[in-house]
Amino acid sequence: MCGALRASDAGKKAVLMGWVNRCRDLGNLIFIDMRDRTGVTQVVCNKELNPAIHKKAGLLRNEYVVAAVGKVKLRDPNTINKNIPTGEVELVAEELRILNESKQPPFLPGETVLPNEEMRLKYRYIDLRRDAMQFNLELRHKVAIAIRSYLSLQGFFEIETPFMTRSTPEGARDYLVPSRVQPGSFYALPQSPQLFKQILMISGCDKYFQIVRCFRDEDLRADRQPEFTQIDLEMSYPQPERVWEVVEGFLTAAFKAAGHEIKTTFPRMSYDEAIRLYGSDKPDMRLPAMTDVREVFMAENLQTLAVNPNLPVIAIRIPKIGELSRKERDEIKPLLTAKGGAKLFEDFKRLEKSFPEAAAKIRQQSRAEAEDLIVVVAGDGKPAEHKSEGGVKPEVKQHDHAVYTAAGLLRVALAQKYAGRHRQFEKTGDPTKDFRFLWVTDFPMFEWDEEGKRWAAAHHPFTSPHERDMEKLESDPGAVRALAYDVVLNGTELGSGSIRIHRQDIQRKIFRSLGMTEEEARSRFGFFLEALEYGTPPHGGIALGLDRIVMILAGAESLREVIPFPKTARAVDLMVDAPTPVSEAQLKELGIRIGRARE
Repeated sequence: MCGALRASDAGKKAVLMGWVNRCRDLGNLIFIDMRDRTGVTQVVCNKELNPAIHKKAGLLRNEYVVAAVGKVKLRDPNTINKNIPTGEVELVAEELRILNESKQPPFLPGETVLPNEEMRLKYRYIDLRRDAMQFNLELRHKVAIAIRSYLSLQGFFEIETPFMTRSTPEGARDYLVPSRVQPGSFYALPQSPQLFKQILMISGCDKYFQIVRCFRDEDLRADRQPEFTQIDLEMSYPQPERVWEVVEGFLTAAFKAAGHEIKTTFPRMSYDEAIRLYGSDKPDMRLPAMTDVREVFMAENLQTLAVNPNLPVIAIRIPKIGELSRKERDEIKPLLTAKGGAKLFEDFKRLEKSFPEAAAKIRQQSRAEAEDLIVVVAGDGKPAEHKSEGGVKPEVKQHDHAVYTAAGLLRVALAQKYAGRHRQFEKTGDPTKDFRFLWVTDFPMFEWDEEGKRWAAAHHPFTSPHERDMEKLESDPGAVRALAYDVVLNGTELGSGSIRIHRQDIQRKIFRSLGMTEEEARSRFGFFLEALEYGTPPHGGIALGLDRIVMILAGAESLREVIPFPKTARAVDLMVDAPTPVSEAQLKELGIRIGRARE
């Protein structure tokens, strides 16, 4: 391989095959940098030693595919290239073959300035030749192998589940596949193997896993793709702690494969605590927790500030940012995105002048140091009464939740905006990165769908509620906690899982709580409800996004950097030009007629 030769190989005969990375013509000597995925080796074509090879080398251009045969020679000390592993040697060509020519590419793999992303995706086969992309592909491979090996040693079987199944949309839209042999009927590509892996538990396969492709027809973001890969697992008879132990084990193996050591056991935090302390169900633990400082203000202080006295007053501290200028303070005002009427006090010095005693207590309670930024978020408007409006969260009241969430979004936005001033918030590509894992537990079982005016499953409808909350399923759904859990890393949700419902009577009760009639439940999930009647063991599991894990390990800012052939933000594959219309003959065979899409 082009990156394999070392000083110890001097005097040996070698054959190299790869791309021409660069040519330098110095008259009697032509130097060819040959490249493959392992690295670069310099090949020398000497006119005095072999005029024919020298002449052929003069024909070479970037990205030609060539083979070179010759002897490995130590470079002169003053010509050693210390920037590459092969820099002490070169190959003196005795034979040179042009295996294939190349058009001038729209960009070169060795260029330091990249073209726009659309160009990179259109010519993905050129883009993937770059060192960074080759590194990401190798990293993905190593991580997947480490996970497979760990789970296999733990007694898990890797079992494939169908890609063509029935449509049971929950949240995201399904991708539908028309059936030619069953006209008018459609398969759906799976959003996850959820029901199949639960049926595997009913089937006696007590430890299942799969690194599987899943499909969701939803709007794209930097951390979303219409087709993605997840590490999916399920096991029989577990407590949540057993699932967490397995996940921590394979994440340790995966991160070790990428050169990182992580600490286990991961900290655990309830959903309600995460909202109160971080304003998010996927908190970034690299930043200090928020502090509710409402009690440091007297009632008349809150009235002067036009702050709702019944809602939290949240102090946000971002370390070592220093004092902000007037312009910067104005710039952070739009960062507070709150539908619930949250109010921002971005000038803490001004607050300090008006309320010195309260400000001193805020500094003390938030443990602020001299160079730390402090901003305060509070609820404005009329005093809110804490009623159970359709069943709010059991501890975090509905109005409080809006203030906490607004403050949590601001907390992360501030850290991202001023990342250069805050070393702990640097990109994950830094090898000294502090990976902060967290288990978030006890999620709400249901969330209120304002548009549909009904309760929806916060996780999915096969999640088991807490046993202590069963009696509230019909009387107060908003107070029911689920045996659901997420694993979070540095503000990114890596995976989500739960203990499942294994009894048919409870599953039917959950469907009723979601406003599903008996007929509808039977129509959509009849096969599963029937399977639950045949001795289903308690079971639970989780699914983690492989793409997200590799993205974080690679220090990339988008999933597209770690997926070989991704889609654009418009769900388009620019390289193969998909999706595209199909012929009338194909549509006719499927019994499909294209009409105007509904607005």
